[in-house]
Amino acid sequence: MINYGFTKELGLPFEAAVEAVTAALKKEGFGILTKIDLREKFKEKLGVEFRNYVILGACSPANAYKAVQVEQNIGLMLPCNVIVYEKDGKASVGVIKPSVAMGGIGNEGLKPLALEVEAMLEKAFTAMK
Repeated sequence: MINYGFTKELGLPFEAAVEAVTAALKKEGFGILTKIDLREKFKEKLGVEFRNYVILGACSPANAYKAVQVEQNIGLMLPCNVIVYEKDGKASVGVIKPSVAMGGIGNEGLKPLALEVEAMLEKAFTAMK
């Protein structure tokens, strides 16, 4: 596990993994605001082949609203990034730890909210198989 996120290999093909990750996040109150397909973008912009790799921008609207009330510039850190990628034919997932991402901001008012969102993300992460 990396220190700034949760990571694990999933027992699913890539596309099924993206669907399972999205469903687990939704169950915990997150919607997907953005989906960046790095394979597609690297091919389009650089003309290079790359493995399956997507960055999902996950958002809990109620918590995003609270965060913006506490820290006006927090939008620089939103939404929470979740990655799904394929390596050696196996899909893996990674989920950012908001406590780490927001820890460097220096606003103590964000700490409880970051921990709350992190617990929600960790619950979704644990449900991902």
